[in-house]
Amino acid sequence: MNKPNDLAISATDLNDIDSNASHDNHFNSILNARLSRRNWLRGSAVTAATAVMGSMGLSACGGDSDPVAVVPPAPAEKLLAFTAVPKSLADVVSVPAGYTATALYALGDSLRPATPAYKNDGSDTDFENRAGDHHDGMEYYGLSATGTPLASGAERGILAMNHEATTDEKLSSHFLHVNGGTTSLPRPAAEVDKEVAVHGLSVVEVKKTAGRWATVNDSAFNRRVTPLTEVELSGPVRGNALLVTKFSPTGTKTRGTINNCGTGKSPWGSYLSGEENWAGYYTRSATDNAARGNDKSVASLNRYGRTQGSASRHGWETGGTDDKYARWNLSKTGASTNGSDDYRNELNGMGYIVEMDPYDKTKAIRKRTALGRYAHESAAFSVPAVGQQLAIYMGDDSRNEYIYKFVTAAVWAAADATPADRIATGDKYLDSGKLYVAKLAADGTGQWIELAMSNALIQAYTAYKFADLADVLVNARLAADAVGATKMDRPEWCSVNPANGEIYYTLTNNSNRTVNPSGSSQLAPDSANPRAYTDMKGTTAQNGNPNGHIIRFKEGTGAAAATSFTWDVYLFGAESGADASKINLSSLTADQDFSSPDGLAFSPYTGICWIQTDDGAYTDVTNCMMLAAIPGKVGDGAKSTLNYATAAGGNLAVDTFIGKKPTADTLKRFLVGPVGSEITGISETPDGKTMFINIQHPGETTSLANIADPSKYTSQWPSNAGYGAGKRPRSATIVITKNDGGRIGS
Repeated sequence: MNKPNDLAISATDLNDIDSNASHDNHFNSILNARLSRRNWLRGSAVTAATAVMGSMGLSACGGDSDPVAVVPPAPAEKLLAFTAVPKSLADVVSVPAGYTATALYALGDSLRPATPAYKNDGSDTDFENRAGDHHDGMEYYGLSATGTPLASGAERGILAMNHEATTDEKLSSHFLHVNGGTTSLPRPAAEVDKEVAVHGLSVVEVKKTAGRWATVNDSAFNRRVTPLTEVELSGPVRGNALLVTKFSPTGTKTRGTINNCGTGKSPWGSYLSGEENWAGYYTRSATDNAARGNDKSVASLNRYGRTQGSASRHGWETGGTDDKYARWNLSKTGASTNGSDDYRNELNGMGYIVEMDPYDKTKAIRKRTALGRYAHESAAFSVPAVGQQLAIYMGDDSRNEYIYKFVTAAVWAAADATPADRIATGDKYLDSGKLYVAKLAADGTGQWIELAMSNALIQAYTAYKFADLADVLVNARLAADAVGATKMDRPEWCSVNPANGEIYYTLTNNSNRTVNPSGSSQLAPDSANPRAYTDMKGTTAQNGNPNGHIIRFKEGTGAAAATSFTWDVYLFGAESGADASKINLSSLTADQDFSSPDGLAFSPYTGICWIQTDDGAYTDVTNCMMLAAIPGKVGDGAKSTLNYATAAGGNLAVDTFIGKKPTADTLKRFLVGPVGSEITGISETPDGKTMFINIQHPGETTSLANIADPSKYTSQWPSNAGYGAGKRPRSATIVITKNDGGRIGS
C-alpha cells in the first residue's frame, strides 16, 4: 500500500523494488493436468450466509401448556441486492442507492479535549494526540452502553487502526507543512518530528447517538502509538544478538512501529498490525560494507532493500544530533563489536506483526517475532476449533516475494475467547509455533515448507549462513529463498472464508513479469502467476501483470496445521473490454471490472468477501474502488492454458486453474473513492449494519508546487463533502450505513 503499484517505482519507496535475486522455481516447467476436482460450488448466497450466521429459532414463553405460536419464516436475505456503482472519476465517495457514507475520523482530528481542532493549513502540531496520516488496516472492538468491553456491542465501540505513511514529494510530507516543507537536506527538526508522529497506530472510541456515528473526543480509550513509543520484542528473537542497539543493549525492545498496512483481529480480542515498507525510512553510508567487514549482515541488508549508499525516504536522520534522529542511520559508526553503541542492527527490530490490546493502555505492545520478519500484510486467523492449532496467514508485499503461515504450538481453548489478559493470551499462541512458506506446484497443489534450522536446505544454504532459529526468523526472506518458495506477484492482504476456512490472497500486480525474461528480476509467467501482457493507460504501455489477481488455498489433511494444500485463481483483475483469452480471464463486466486488488476481508456476519483496490493502471478510467463478492470454493472452475510466443519463435504454454466465473449476482462494485485515493481498511459492527472504511491519500498526485493553490489540488476530499476546515485533502475513516437500517451488502 501507499506505493506506486510498482508500475513506476519511486526512488524513495525502495521496499517496493524487487530485492529477491534468488533462483527459486517459478513453474517455468509446466507439469501435468491438475488432479481430479473433488469439490463443487458451495450452495447459494443464502446458504453461505446461513453457514456463517447459524440458524435462529423462536420458542414460546410460559409453561408446557402454553400454546405455541406459529411464526412464519422471515424472507431470506438476499446478498448483493444493491445496484452496482458505476466507475467514476469524480472527487467523491460513491455508494449504492439506499446507502449513506459519511466522513468520521480524518488526519489531524483531536483525540483529547486539550488538543485544538485541526486547522488543516500546515500549522497544526501535537500529532501525538491527533489522528495520524494514511489510515490503513482497521478493526472494530465492541463496547457496552457503560463502556466496558463487549464483543457484541454494535452502537458503541473502538476503532483501532494503523497510519501507514504520508503524502510526500521530494522528501517532505508536503500537506503537513505550511509551505510544503523543506525538500533538501538537512531536514528541520520540527518538520521531522511532525512527520514521524503521524505514523504508527491510533485507537479512537466511536459511538452512535440518535442514529449518527461520531468519535468520542474525551474517551479514556483514545491513544496514539508512534515510531517513538517503546515496544517489547517477544518470541524466539527476543534478546538475540541481532537485536542489540544503542537503545536496547539487551535486544529486548525497540522504538515504535512504522509503515503498517494489513491487520488482523485475534480470536482473543487483540489488534494485530503488519509492518510493511519500513526499510525505506533508513539510510546507509556508501562505505558501510567495508565498515562492517563485509560480514553476513551485508547479505541481510541487501536482501531487505538497504544496500550501502541507500538514501532514506524523508531524511529523518538529518533532523539533529539527538538519538531519535540517529536511529534512522543503519551505518556502523560505533567501535563496539556487538552494535550497542550505534544503530547498525536497528533494521532487525522492524518488519514484524505488532500486537496491541485496544482496550487497555497499560498493557505492553509486543512485536511477535515468531511470525517472521518481512514486509508484512495481514494476520488472518484460521477458523478457531477447540482442541486444534491455529494458523495465521500472512503475505510479503513486494514484487516476487512469498506467502507465509504460522501454526501455533498451543491448541485453541474456548476460555481464551474472553481472557482476563489479552496480551498474555497472545504470548501463549504467538510466541511458540512453526513458520511456513508456500511452494505452489503447476498441478494446482502446494506445500507449506517449515522455516527451521532442522530443514536441510536451510542448513546447506551458502548465500547466508544461519546461526539459529532467531536468525531464520529475522531473515525469513533468505530462509524462504533457501527452501525454494514460490515467488508471487506482490502478496498483499489475505482473509479466511468463515464458511469453509479457505484462504484468499490478493496479488496486487507485478511489472517484472514477462514472457521473455532478460534480467534476474524478471520472471516468466507460471501457473499461479500466469499472465504477462501489455495494458495501455492512454498512450502509456504498462507491462507485466499490471491488473493483479486473487489466489485462494484449501488446506489439506490437518486443517490449520496441514502441510499441503490445493489452489486456484479466484479472480483476475482486468478491464471488461480486455482480451478474454489472455487478460480478462474471469469475464468481468463493466459492473465488476477492477485492477490491483489490495485490501481483502470476509465479513464474519454476512460471508461477503470485500475487495479493495490500490490501483495506478486503470485510474484514467476510474478511481479506486471496493467490490462485494460471494465466492464459491477452490476447484469450482476449470483448468485453462495460456499460450505465449517466445523471443526465439517458440511457444510458452502456461496451465492455470481459474475459479468459476462471477455473475451479476456474485460480484459487483459497491464503492468508488475520491481522486487519487486508495480504498483500504474495513471493519463492521457485530450486527453487520455499520461498516467502517478508510480512504487513504486522496489527492496524492497534487504537486508540491501547487501547495498554496487549493484550486490546483487534485482532490479536496473530505472538505468538499462538508468535513472539517481547510481544503487540503486528508486521509479519513468513513462510516457506511444502509438507509433502511439493514445489513451492509444486502
